[in-house]
Amino acid sequence: MSRNTDPKNKTKSVEEKRLQAPDKWRLWGPYLSERQWGTVREDYSEDGSAWDYFNFDQSHFRTYRWGEDGIAGISDINQKICFSLSLWNGKDPYLKEKLFGLANGQGNHGEDVKEYYYYQENIPSHSYMKYLYRYPSKEFPYQELIEKNSNLTNKVTEFELFDTGIFNDNCFFDVEIEYAKADHDDILIKITATNHYHEERPLWLIPTAWYRNTWSWKEDRFKPRIRSVDKNLVQFDHEDLSGYYLYAFQPDEFVFCNNETNFSRLDPNNVQDSHPNRFYKDGISQYLINKDRSKVNSELFGTKTAAVYRNTIPAGQSLSIKLRLAKKRDGLDDEKEFDQIFESRHSEVDEFYSSVCPEVEGEESKELQRQAFAGMLWNKQFYYYHVRDWTNGDSAQPPPPPGRDDNRNQGWKHFRSYHVLSMPDKWEYPWFAAWDTAFHVIPLAMIDPEFAKNQLTLLTREWFMHPNGQIPAYEWAFNDVNPPVHAWSAWRVYKIEQKMYGKADKGFLERVFQKLLLNFTWWVNQTDPDGKNVFQGGFLGLDNIGVFDRSRELPTGGHIIQSDGTSWMAMYCLNMLAIALELAEDNPNYEDIASKFFEHFVLIAESMNNIGEAGVSIWDEKDGFYYDLLHLPDGSAQPLKVQSLVGIIPLFASLTLEPEIFEKFPGFKERMEWFFKYRGENNAWNIESVIRPGAGGRKLLSLVSEERLKRVLTKVLNESEFFSPHGIRSVSRFHKDQPYVFEYDKQTYRVDYSPGESQTDLFGGNSNWRGPIWFPINYLVIESLQRFHHYYGDDLKVECPVESGNFCNLWEVAAELSLRNLSLFLPNQAGRTPINYNHPAMDLDPLWKGKIQFYEFFNGDTGRGLGASHQTGWTGLVAKLIQQCGEYFFKPEE
Repeated sequence: MSRNTDPKNKTKSVEEKRLQAPDKWRLWGPYLSERQWGTVREDYSEDGSAWDYFNFDQSHFRTYRWGEDGIAGISDINQKICFSLSLWNGKDPYLKEKLFGLANGQGNHGEDVKEYYYYQENIPSHSYMKYLYRYPSKEFPYQELIEKNSNLTNKVTEFELFDTGIFNDNCFFDVEIEYAKADHDDILIKITATNHYHEERPLWLIPTAWYRNTWSWKEDRFKPRIRSVDKNLVQFDHEDLSGYYLYAFQPDEFVFCNNETNFSRLDPNNVQDSHPNRFYKDGISQYLINKDRSKVNSELFGTKTAAVYRNTIPAGQSLSIKLRLAKKRDGLDDEKEFDQIFESRHSEVDEFYSSVCPEVEGEESKELQRQAFAGMLWNKQFYYYHVRDWTNGDSAQPPPPPGRDDNRNQGWKHFRSYHVLSMPDKWEYPWFAAWDTAFHVIPLAMIDPEFAKNQLTLLTREWFMHPNGQIPAYEWAFNDVNPPVHAWSAWRVYKIEQKMYGKADKGFLERVFQKLLLNFTWWVNQTDPDGKNVFQGGFLGLDNIGVFDRSRELPTGGHIIQSDGTSWMAMYCLNMLAIALELAEDNPNYEDIASKFFEHFVLIAESMNNIGEAGVSIWDEKDGFYYDLLHLPDGSAQPLKVQSLVGIIPLFASLTLEPEIFEKFPGFKERMEWFFKYRGENNAWNIESVIRPGAGGRKLLSLVSEERLKRVLTKVLNESEFFSPHGIRSVSRFHKDQPYVFEYDKQTYRVDYSPGESQTDLFGGNSNWRGPIWFPINYLVIESLQRFHHYYGDDLKVECPVESGNFCNLWEVAAELSLRNLSLFLPNQAGRTPINYNHPAMDLDPLWKGKIQFYEFFNGDTGRGLGASHQTGWTGLVAKLIQQCGEYFFKPEE
């Protein structure tokens, strides 16, 4: 029986039962960042140069203020106690205890992690997790990666770790880190290392535990302690988390130092070796690599400890070590119980995912979905940031430099986060991004709806949302404006939970709706400069898609009337309308609010076609497409004829209304009919689709009429324009041979088609919306096509692809686009996976095959993965697409 047939009668898996007490089981999880250095939170410079102020080299000996990082790490939910894996291959200059990557200024396409690691398994309670790290057995080529990339221009691809040849002849270790919970405060840890080289190689496994430093910033703060109990056991003494033990099965030794800055390395003129707490953060590394025992505490206590396993692994062989972190002492050495728990938890993972998505068939699709879900869950992170404290500095530290009050986020001193958040990518983007989160929660709602709802609610709470109603964008600039997709996201999460779990959580929906009323008001007051119901939100998350940086003052003066900004607001209206009607079933007052959002939608639709009643339209009748308008100081307006996503986003503003809506809410029906009579003199807002019932008697609210929809789709579905083999491009391929050129004041501005990495400097090196495929936009296109089909049914057919002679209804077009998106990750007939376009060995070598990375975006021609390599934030939407294909469309392998 399909899960969705009758969710109320379905037998719950062990994991689903566990999630009935979610707060208990989420006490420990993968909450450690993968990069804390180079973040805004750790930047106390005067000029805001975060990457320079706290760099990778310093991260080994300098203490963080706001969080911790590590490889495959875990922590408690408040990140008081941390655990992660350190390694040494006998050749590297320091322990491999954090993932290496280039800072923003070092990479030819911006910041870029230079490691290979894979999120293999995870479930919502984190009762079982598995992570694979691939560690070269030769010396890690840190300097080569820095030097080679520094000499590359942004016209060529990045120089990656694979390109150094370090993995030739399988000269590497696979290190698997697994966690299994015996109880919510009893975590079993197994680390298995395999030597794939044809000769034996040394590999030291150094699992490490430490306290986040909470004592160096304020006066008279309690300093916790980790102390040795015996050769296998250490105890944690902490005012909040006392009673925990870490047991290691047969280590060579436990060593201790302190999670404190080694000032003599930070500043050679600052010698503090005589300080009583001289065992600094890098003490364990200096002891093991430089054999300097004076760097670790012979009295066997500190705030950082490591169990040391010195190994040499024969060719082709594996070895495992075991540890247990628990709030108890008895039974920690029971190895038989240890193995039984691991076996049980591993089987529960299979049970859980079979229960969640029974519609999915085909091993490749199942594995892809499992890894996508694993990445979503591994990318949770404890995110700590109090803007006021960060600005003012700490009483036990030197005062911040002059001018810091003018640094970023100074209008957000109310902002306080001490929460576990869903990150886009814990190395590339170890900070929340508001519109990313709105997409993250869609696949998360399939497996953990409580966590998904919590994430959306948090963004609207008073310690996140600005008092004026603005939602913070991301830590580099809270004031930036992201597309207003949170109402859409809340509505989708609500519907997903209702369908999959039989729960209609109207309490959540109402809480979010009330706060989004404030945010909607902010948008109306702040981004509609002329009060004409056309909007400008700045770059709106699309970075360099336009002719100009839309977040800055224009060289021409004036402002841009944004097709996408205005369309996002129309979509916002319709999503708020849908939520209001749902809430009106229990509270009639929401019926009036629904009518107000209908009215606002109509005003926006009218304005898009007749801005300020001056006969100016965002729609270009000749081209059959929507464009941004450059509004000049003299009052004139000029279309910026870039064929990009800004002309497709109007399709997202659509909503189908079931016929029973008008029976339930006669007042809403009456107000709509008033608009038909008095505001329907033209078809600017597609009034015909509201008057004429469609399939199933439905009505349709849409910015786009049937005729305009078909004309836009002739571009969207044209393979020489937007329709790539792997999804919708962000800029039409039309501009490859015919770039858009705009000249002003002897300056030339242009937009070319760039299918891959960015070749412009707008918004940093790794920002590119000038051709690549982005999952969130493709997902919204698919949803929009499905909604249009709900209204038009099989009567509306379009050629797909254009010039193929193949005519499809819009549901079939949505299916085709879904299949093209999924093809990015699935091998073709030649056994090649598009995301690995530059590296055939990753598909053909058995040791690399099936190791999937979830990239930020994808080359518009080849499908090669680009940008952040572990962006299972919004690229994790692939998990939802797989489920939809299995349930509604077809099996991806077919």
